[in-house]
Order: sequence, then C-alpha cells, then structure tokens
Amino acid sequence: MKGETFPVLFPPGKRTLPAMLVAQAERFGDMPLVTASGITLSFREARDSAAGFSATLAGAGIERGDRVALICGNSIEFVTIMLGAAWIGAVLVPINTGSRGPQLAHILRNCGARLLIIEAEFLPALEHAEIGATALETLWLIGKCEAATAYGLPLRPLPAPAAAAPAAELGPGDTLAILYTSGTTGPSKGVICPHAQYYWWGIITAGMLGIEEGDVLVTPLPLFHSNALNSFYQALLKGAHVVYLPRFSVSGFFASLAEHKATVTYLLGAMVPMLLSRSPSPQEKTHAVRIALAPGVPERFRIEFATRSGIALLDGYGSTETNFVIGAHPSVQRPGMMGAVIDGFEARVVDEDDNAVLDGEAGELMLRAREPYAFARGYFGMPDKTVEAWRNLWFHTGDRVLREADGQFRFLDRLKDAIRRRGENISSFEVEQVLISHPAIAAAAVFPVRSELAEDEVMAAILRKPESLLSEVELIQFCEPRLPRFALPRFVEFVAELPRTENGKVQKFKLRERGVGAATWDREKAATAPSRR
Repeated sequence: MKGETFPVLFPPGKRTLPAMLVAQAERFGDMPLVTASGITLSFREARDSAAGFSATLAGAGIERGDRVALICGNSIEFVTIMLGAAWIGAVLVPINTGSRGPQLAHILRNCGARLLIIEAEFLPALEHAEIGATALETLWLIGKCEAATAYGLPLRPLPAPAAAAPAAELGPGDTLAILYTSGTTGPSKGVICPHAQYYWWGIITAGMLGIEEGDVLVTPLPLFHSNALNSFYQALLKGAHVVYLPRFSVSGFFASLAEHKATVTYLLGAMVPMLLSRSPSPQEKTHAVRIALAPGVPERFRIEFATRSGIALLDGYGSTETNFVIGAHPSVQRPGMMGAVIDGFEARVVDEDDNAVLDGEAGELMLRAREPYAFARGYFGMPDKTVEAWRNLWFHTGDRVLREADGQFRFLDRLKDAIRRRGENISSFEVEQVLISHPAIAAAAVFPVRSELAEDEVMAAILRKPESLLSEVELIQFCEPRLPRFALPRFVEFVAELPRTENGKVQKFKLRERGVGAATWDREKAATAPSRR
C-alpha cells in the first residue's frame, strides 16, 4: 500500500515560524488564525504580536538560542510567548502544568533557562523544584499576585508587548522548542525540535485531516504537547482557524464543538471511551465536525463513536521526536491497523540487534526522515541518550509493532519501561524516585496495569521498612506535591518482597502479570474510605 504524499508549501529556507508568519499574514490578512482564553488573533495580528513580544523578551536580555521556560495553560499568552520567542530565535521550553517536585527541578536545571514565565495558579508547583539549583534569574507572572519575590527570585507581572522588533534570520534546523518527554529508565528528556519539524507536522497532519482554508479546528489538548502545537501549524499553513479550549470536558465537549462551529477536532485514545460512557444525546450531532485526529482509540470504540457522533476518527503514529510518520485516512483504515508509511519517511521493524524481521513478525519500530530537520535533533544536554536513541542512523521508538505484507503497521505494545495514561507518558523511574524518598519506604516498583478505559493505570508495589505503619492514603498525600496529578499511583500494594533476578533487578514483568489483586488498594474507589494499616 502506497503512503500518502503532500504538497510543498514553503521552500526549505522558509520553513521557519517567522518566515511563515510573515508570508501567511500577507496572504490571509484579517482572517482569524487562533483563539484562546476568549481572545482571537488574525493572521496579521499574530505576526504583529510575535514582533511585539519578541522586543519585550529582547529588552529583558533574552537572545537568540536562549531558553524561555513556560508553565501556562491554553491561553492567548501562551501563543504570544511562543510566537515572540520564535521571532527572535529564542527557544521555548513549554512545561507540563502538572509537573512537580524532582521532575520539574530536573527540567528547569537541564534546560538552563534564565527566565521562567508562569501562570499564577501554577506558582505553588515550584515549592519542591529546588529553584536555587537552576539558572533561573527572574519569574514573570501571568495573572495577579501581590508578592514581589517568590522562592528567592524576583517576581514581575508579564510585561506588555514593546515596539516591534525585526525577525531573526533563522534556518529550518534552528531550534524552535525543547519539549520534555518522559524518561523510561531515567529523568525526562528534552526533545530538541527544529523549526522545520513543525512545518512538516503541520503539512502532513493537515493533509491527512483534509484541512482547507476556512476550516475551524477545535482542540481541548494542552499547548505544551506536540499535538496541540501541531494544530497551530495546520491552521497557519492552510488558512484555517484554531481554537484552544481551556481543557477537555466530557460533559461540555460536544457543546464546545457547536459553539465554535468546529469542522475538525482532536482527541486522545482514552477520551473516546470517556465520551461514550455518557448516555447518547442529540448534542452529539449538533455540530459540523467531519473528522478528528484520535490516535490510539481501541477498535471496539471507533465504530460506535462514528455512529453516535458522525465524526470519523483518524488513527496514525507519531512522537515528539519524529512526526506524523504512519497513517491512513478513515475511509481506507483497516481495523486494528495504524496505516502505512507516509511519503518522506522510512520505517523498519527490527530485532534487538537492529536486523529487519520478516513481515508478520513482531519487533521494534525504527524510523527516519528523508527531508532535512523533519525529525527532532536529539535530547538537550544528553548526548549519550541521543546516541542511544538514534543509533545506526535510525530513531528507535521503543514500540513493538508488526508490518503486514501490504505495508500496513499494527501497534502491539511498548518495549520501554514507560506508562501511558490520559495522553501522558509517565516515567516509572521518576515515580519510583519520589516513592523511595519517603523515609518509611525501603523499595518500590512502578508498572502499568490496564484500566477500564483500555489504557494504562499506574500501580506501585511498595516494600515498607520494618515496623512502618505507613498507609496508602499517607503515601499518596506525600506524593501529591511531588508528582504530577496524572502520575500519582492509582493502585498501591504493600508487599513483603519484590521479585528479583539473581543480580537484584526487580522483575517487573512478574508484577505486571500478577496485576491488581485482592490486597491491592485502589485510590479512586477508596478516596473517601478509611485507610488500612
């Protein structure tokens, strides 16, 4: 089966955000480009906003290549900061708003940002982030706060845009952003995303979704992830209008589609069964959406969702390090398959030594791009991890797939020690580091178990120190200020020992096979019940 092909809208030298903003502002002018937090910017206003806020950053000493860290929800400020940083060649570091404790401390240290822009409601997240050990010099606050300092740093209101500054002369390989994706056997890794990578994200995804001039794209997904950033490029390149909802709401999702006159939307795998869990309602069809990008939806939910909502679901494969590499239009999508390789990319299924396996045999998925800078350039400040992931000049995804004779790929599972929950990658290593930092815990193993939503849930097997009476509730209370909400273990089981190899390594496969048992505590079911000791 032949992969999809897409038009080239900009020559290589113009595949940068400033160059595309300038060109599309001339082409589409006062047409709406982006709406967030109730504010809409036209194509021309987005260009002017980029030029203005870039001057504000430059006035604060931010130069080309400097990192600007950002902790912010789906607001127009996020968009303005993103555009302003790109305009002068600074590097945006959008941080998951759920990051806490050691994970956040690592990200801030690793990226080396001197400026952190943070929304007021997330300021308490810095409590355990060891700010004194980072390069941060100043905090800019989005929202209201009376304090002049926070965590030993000057705290200033977000400055207004200044007089327009000229755009930097950038190349397609210059870094647009560093996006942190969960580590597997270590800390989170900062993915170095060049400008041209998001050009290709936009071109390919817009082509697969059939986006045209005047389409309205509505997404509830967070701007600090690739998916939502990608939707901005789809709109920019095609003359469409992207609307960022504050968050995903099961009860309000279809109403939001109707309110904004959406024609295209975006979902993650677990969101579809969540929407289907509600009783059927006429509201599910009072919209104009024709298609949704919805990777990872279990097959048994796809037909029911399309029947109830009238929305076709587009599956596919991509990652922060790569691009939209594998996919098929819903009209030709085969049940249980991700699709075929898209033109411009190569995919190979290999054994543990990177030798190709036969069609129909399972192995690790390796990927590479033919176009320059269509993939990420590596991991920031982690050359050893970069070499490991890109060894033999292929990106090793850590995902187990098989390729059938017709060229279509089926996803099987993950090889990595990572957990996927609510669209978030969770490092078992990072969760374990928080758990074992508790003085009453001798050892911990964190691993995925399947949930009723056909995704991963976080389970922790805990070995307490002798004589400890630590309860599950007390353990979760300890973790709450130190872990993102989505990474908190749902299932906890206190065990007498952990299964280990002769060399002392925990055999997590045995824990996964055993899964949830009679002695397992469920945080969601026991939230209001007294803790066991």
